[in-house]
Amino acid sequence: MHKPSSPGDAEAISRRAFVSNSAAWTMTSLAAAQPIQADILSGAATNQATALPACPHPFLTPAESFNTVARGNPKPHTLTGKALVEARMTPETWRLEMTTDPQVEPPYVTQPARIQAPHTLKDGTALDLETLRELGKSHGVKFIKATQCLNIPEPLGQGLWEGVPLREVLKLCGKMKDVRRIYYRGFHNEDPEQIFQSSLSYTQAMETPPGGFPPMLAYRLNGQPITPLRGGPVRMIVPWAHGFKSIKWLQQIFLTNDYRANDTYALQNNDPESHLKTSAYVDPVPERMSASQPVTLTGKVISGLSGLKRVEYSLRRVAKDAQPQEDAERAQPEAVWKPCRIYPPPDWEQILPPDVRPHQLLGFDARTGQPREWPMRFGTGYWGITLHGLQAGVYEVRVRAVDGNGFAQPEPRPLRKSGGNAVEMQRFQLS
Repeated sequence: MHKPSSPGDAEAISRRAFVSNSAAWTMTSLAAAQPIQADILSGAATNQATALPACPHPFLTPAESFNTVARGNPKPHTLTGKALVEARMTPETWRLEMTTDPQVEPPYVTQPARIQAPHTLKDGTALDLETLRELGKSHGVKFIKATQCLNIPEPLGQGLWEGVPLREVLKLCGKMKDVRRIYYRGFHNEDPEQIFQSSLSYTQAMETPPGGFPPMLAYRLNGQPITPLRGGPVRMIVPWAHGFKSIKWLQQIFLTNDYRANDTYALQNNDPESHLKTSAYVDPVPERMSASQPVTLTGKVISGLSGLKRVEYSLRRVAKDAQPQEDAERAQPEAVWKPCRIYPPPDWEQILPPDVRPHQLLGFDARTGQPREWPMRFGTGYWGITLHGLQAGVYEVRVRAVDGNGFAQPEPRPLRKSGGNAVEMQRFQLS
């Protein structure tokens, strides 16, 4: 059985050679037009259909405000001056090589991949940023996507990404033969031990369902050039996947006839084909609040592969010294789950870059300028509830998402190594 090799073998080009503004929100609910009765505990508490408070999160995360996950010693985004130039991580020096994997390994690979026009540094044909941007004038795409690490439950941020579909870039290689998978990697300090790499099947790279988001080489985030901190000048963006597929500081693509994934994350007992999961997250709440005031709870929700039907919460009163139980089913086997309210789409004219219009974005209706589904697939939405009439005491609140197939979080994929999506809990005391 094939196993991905260690990053230390990476210099042979083969499978062995190879991851704003909340004020723009309107305050009426798209998802809940009727009052939501939260018949909690004694029945005295109700979640009234008053207008939700201002959303505490910007819909598009400023580039500098994303949570950063990076590897390397030093981390590539910390390079400056000459080191940044030598790493080919400036707009002027960035280059992308596209070559083939020559490896043959029967019975898995009986003949190597072949392409008509390799692009290499050695012969001066490596792709530069100016050429990529020029290609974007005729084939560019824009879409909104949330980023999330497979091993970090919370979303890292959400941005408007712009670039060129991977399929259009691969077409620059001319005629291909015996290509079954695309390997790719970013800058790694010229150290084989630091290589971080990922892969897609030929089909994933070349074909997208109508209205779907293609894997792309991105060079703009929220209307601005992508900085090294966010993986620029050019990074891969794989819309449906966790962050390890969206390789930063992209510099090399290898076309291979090996059907097996070479992802660095596969070496760490992770699912290399995991998709974003439909999951809800609750914002931190103060440990103590006044029982005389309504309690407002907010949070995020990612609409994953199966979309989002609703967000639900469950509230229970507990003894002051009760030990928290993270497992929602063990903690509340008879829990009653009530719907939360979903914040509606923002005013797009206020939050999009000046040169971008809603109808230009994938996933939007060209006639209405609104998303075809809400929250958007592979994007982050926001939810909120306001509870009235809670008595003094200690409470636990849990929040979960229900996907378009009716599965409640953490189903249908509860295994941790396909993405963290445990039901979150917050505890607070009213006095």
